[in-house]
Amino acid sequence: MACGYVANIRFGKVRMRSIQMLRSRRDMEDHQIIIFDGVCNFCNGAVNFIIKRDSQGVFKFAPMQSEIAQELISKHDVHEVGYDTFLLIKNEQCFVRTNAALEITKDLDGLWFTFRVFKIIPSVIRDYFYRLFARNRYNLFGKRAACMVPSKEVRDRFLT
Repeated sequence: MACGYVANIRFGKVRMRSIQMLRSRRDMEDHQIIIFDGVCNFCNGAVNFIIKRDSQGVFKFAPMQSEIAQELISKHDVHEVGYDTFLLIKNEQCFVRTNAALEITKDLDGLWFTFRVFKIIPSVIRDYFYRLFARNRYNLFGKRAACMVPSKEVRDRFLT
């Protein structure tokens, strides 16, 4: 994959994008990646919540609308993915919806790992309520016209 981007380096604007994509691919191998709806206010709040409780910098983030997120979804052959789907890629395994959320709690600072007790509820039931909430999240929390722009302090945690 990287060879195609290296060949484009000498073409001005493409050079910066190519270097960023190469750097992002390296980051994808070393971190857990959370794919989220970049225009959803609730989802952006969840990302900020995770960042504040991830002092080790374990997680990287990619908005669902980004090229890298779409590439990862395709690579992991995840079906039935829409902008309402929350994903975690960890150790080359893809977790979806509530399984993703509960897996993330394992690596957050504090007692958030205790939420894993909800794993006793079958994912079919958990995901039913997840989908119900996801369908109404824009009505409840609103949405942005475009994906959020991360602050300088956390910009390096986002894959672009």
